[in-house]
Amino acid sequence: MNSAARFRTVLLIVAAAMLLLPGRAHPAPRVLIVHSYEQGHVCGQPQHDGLVSALKQEGFAVPAEVSVDAYHMDTKRRNNTPTLIRAQADKVLGMVECKPPDVLVTLDDNAFRTVGLELAGSDTPVVFSGLNGQPEAYHERRPFLVSRERPGHNITGVYEKLHIVDAFRVHARMFPGVGTIRILLDRSPTGRAIARQIELELDEASTRVPWDVRTVPDWPSFQREILEAGRDESVGAVYPATLLLKDERGRTYTAPEIFRWTVKHSTKPEIAINYAFTRLGLFGGAAVDFHAMGAQAGRMVARILRGERAGCIPVEEARKFALVFNIQRARQLGIDIPSDILMAADEVVGATP
Repeated sequence: MNSAARFRTVLLIVAAAMLLLPGRAHPAPRVLIVHSYEQGHVCGQPQHDGLVSALKQEGFAVPAEVSVDAYHMDTKRRNNTPTLIRAQADKVLGMVECKPPDVLVTLDDNAFRTVGLELAGSDTPVVFSGLNGQPEAYHERRPFLVSRERPGHNITGVYEKLHIVDAFRVHARMFPGVGTIRILLDRSPTGRAIARQIELELDEASTRVPWDVRTVPDWPSFQREILEAGRDESVGAVYPATLLLKDERGRTYTAPEIFRWTVKHSTKPEIAINYAFTRLGLFGGAAVDFHAMGAQAGRMVARILRGERAGCIPVEEARKFALVFNIQRARQLGIDIPSDILMAADEVVGATP
């Protein structure tokens, strides 16, 4: 073997050895989950956990084969003004520009509106979860959607169907002649989106349960509505979809504070919009299963990691609702939940083991 041949042989051996070195392995795909919420939020954390669980079920070991990072924008409790939300979004977009993830996931509308939608038409696949606003309305702001069946660009995800008709039917099954169900909304962007969701869902499916809507501008107004509903014999239940309120001093109230006060002062059962809200004390019923919704988004992420284009994956509605009750709240209200409904429940909070 001449010297040139020996030299080529040595180069091949060195190259092969370098490929086998641990530090030279191809980096694991990276998923970045951008939460609208603070860490551990009752809406955000179940979606996050469901997404990671779905990735594992789809065969992606986390973190060995897929790294999952999270950024919490905290737009409900702390960064809840347009200026502060925009500053958080710019920070995330800067992170994405410096180190693009293989898939970016947004949880709730604030993260999608200010981060996910900004990436429309980019090379970064985006999957949304827990979107309350209509995808078509967001498309009018910035095109990203040809149709829900075939989005066509780099964005897809899971729309948060509230299953409010199912919730009302379950409640009517438990309380024949229930009376009016009072829906309480706030004026936040998410509150306005939920109002539109409720309107669409109740228009699309018939329900014999009477209902009305009150939109509250602030925390004192919410308190007055709860006390008034308690005095009004025509009101049979409340559906509190108020997740962000402020008082006259600018103090912020989110789900934990709102529902803690509600349980202490309300005399009517509360239909929970999210199954986890029963753990904050609400009575319960048929509510959105946020863990299952996150898992739906996680299966989309898995498809993208396997090579599918986000624009070829249909936008889905959250398929599953959970039947959950807080038995301690039921006792506080003097309500005996029928045994057949308790046996059918996905979870009974506060039940004796």
